[in-house]
Amino acid sequence: MSHYPQSQPPYGAPPQGYPPNAYQQQQQQPPYPQQQYGAPQGPPPQGRYPPQGQYGQPPQQQGYYGATSPQPPAGYHAPPQPPAGYHHAPSPQPGYGAPPPGQTPYGQGPPQGYAPPPGPPPMGGPPGYPPQGAYGAPPMGSYGAPAMPSLGYAPGQVAPGDFRREADILRKAMKGFGTDEKALIQVLARLDPLQMAAVRATYSQHIGRDLYKDVKSETGGYLGQGLLAVIEGPLNHDVECARESIVGLGTKEWLMNDVLLGRSNADLNAIKTAYERKYHRHLTRDVEDDLSMKTAVLFKRVLEARRHEESMPCNPQDISAKVAAVHAKQKDQALDILATSSNAELRAIDHEFNARYHTSLEKVILKDYSGHMEQAYVHMVRTATDPAMRDAILLEECMAGMGTKDEALVTRIVRLHWNRDHKDQVKRAYRHKYKKDLIQRVRGETSGDYERLMVTLLE
Repeated sequence: MSHYPQSQPPYGAPPQGYPPNAYQQQQQQPPYPQQQYGAPQGPPPQGRYPPQGQYGQPPQQQGYYGATSPQPPAGYHAPPQPPAGYHHAPSPQPGYGAPPPGQTPYGQGPPQGYAPPPGPPPMGGPPGYPPQGAYGAPPMGSYGAPAMPSLGYAPGQVAPGDFRREADILRKAMKGFGTDEKALIQVLARLDPLQMAAVRATYSQHIGRDLYKDVKSETGGYLGQGLLAVIEGPLNHDVECARESIVGLGTKEWLMNDVLLGRSNADLNAIKTAYERKYHRHLTRDVEDDLSMKTAVLFKRVLEARRHEESMPCNPQDISAKVAAVHAKQKDQALDILATSSNAELRAIDHEFNARYHTSLEKVILKDYSGHMEQAYVHMVRTATDPAMRDAILLEECMAGMGTKDEALVTRIVRLHWNRDHKDQVKRAYRHKYKKDLIQRVRGETSGDYERLMVTLLE
């Protein structure tokens, strides 16, 4: 008997509250061009997917990489002043709340194209908008209009177009004696999530074989790991990673954090549904059983997928109450706040911490917590405040010190590759923080076809 909540939709159906076919809206956009070998290589044509901003602005649709944020003005580099109507924290002293002239929170003046993320959105809702309850727990059903799943998270979505040529090239690369790894990389590493789904389906229909099984039998090592992750696509690979994080001895905390924290409700619901479909197990129960004490409570709360949606306006009274609770080390309330607040609310909390206590929410967490709880909370806060810098730091952690953490590097680069605009932001953030080019850094840590795949995914 399944323990999965009855309110969740069956596999293959969009989460409750979404249109029957979320991809119908995307099909109204100009269709994919007829595919030729080597084209898909650049970003999709304008208008095919919702546009995204420059570095410092998370995607316009809340999902895989963060929350909706307004586009900062051209040339703007300093954190904005408190939003209109925000009166709960004392005004900062001159010079407080912004870095010295010519600097950013991460160091010296920003390189071209870099701008720190914008601050919290305007507080409050439209006239007559009801106030929220303590710690932002509004009545059932009032979490805001739900966001759509991220690209590749609604099962059954494929890009329109003819992908038989890609399928033929992939089969030729593996047929007979030897394997043409360069051809596999050239085709697979250039595909977006829906193109990848279309190529895999076309390979099955046109060639009569399973692309995943063929690539698995022809490749190995970290090259094979990366290619198979690409073939799985974002949703299926997240499901695989979620399972990998809890099987065997010990917990792969970094992997669990990467896959499950800072995600939209829509994406989490898609992951939970696909996980049960694949493993006939309940993800929430498996994760909870693998953890202990407060981390088990945190992830159980996260996997309830009851975060406030980005469409729900921030309430200044609630933001003030949340700041007070976290500052007073009320750890049960802090857990609930971090697990249920939207990214916009977390940015507002961080903003008020700076204004009221001359410190950031992240610094408070680093002081008050340790171990997995600290890592999880920092990941959630960075997702809200600067997701590109979050990923730049995570990538450097894979390469710093003695030896390369190859499994983590492959996983993180593949996940980064699914969103081209975010990937470009991460490369700029990495250069800003570490004064190095990310691709050259990865070249120095990898070799052979493994290096070729990682570099192509990052290009």
